[in-house]
Amino acid sequence: MASFDIISKVDPQTLDNAINTARRELETRYDLRGSNSTIEFNKKDLVIKVGTEDHLKLDSIIDILLERSTKQKIDVKSYDLKEEPQPSGKLLYKTIKIQNGIEREKAKKIIKAIKDSGLKVQPQIMDEMIRVNGKKFDDLQAVMELCRTTDFEVPLQFENMKS
Repeated sequence: MASFDIISKVDPQTLDNAINTARRELETRYDLRGSNSTIEFNKKDLVIKVGTEDHLKLDSIIDILLERSTKQKIDVKSYDLKEEPQPSGKLLYKTIKIQNGIEREKAKKIIKAIKDSGLKVQPQIMDEMIRVNGKKFDDLQAVMELCRTTDFEVPLQFENMKS
C-alpha cells in the first residue's frame, strides 16, 4: 500500500538566511538608515521580533522580510502576522510567529477535502502531520494536486512517498 505525509514546516537555516539578508538591506536602505530598527530571530521558539520607531517603518521592514523570504523560497503563509504591534517606550515591536506543523483544526479541513474528493485513499492525523494511504499511486498524486490547488491557509509540503 502506497503512502505519503502532508507536512507544514520551515527550514530554520533558510529562514535565518532570509532574516540576515533582510538585516543587511535594512542597514543600506535610505529611508531606514539611521533609524533604530532591528530584526531579531529566536531559533528555538521560531519567533521573529521586529522593532522600529513608527508604523510606516515597521510596514517597510515587514515587506523587506517577506520579499527576502520569498526569494529564499519560504512561503509567506508561514508567517503569523495577525498580532498587533506593541509600543515600548519610543519603539514599536511586532512579534511574528512561524507556523510549524499543521494545527488540528486545519488538519480536519484538509482531511474533509480529501474525503469529499471521492478518491480511494485513507487520510489520518498523526501529531502535526497527515498520513495518506492508498492502493493506487495515481490517487495519491491526485490528493497532492488537490492540496496544491486548494488554499488551506497553511504552506503544505509532501514527503515520505512510499510505494
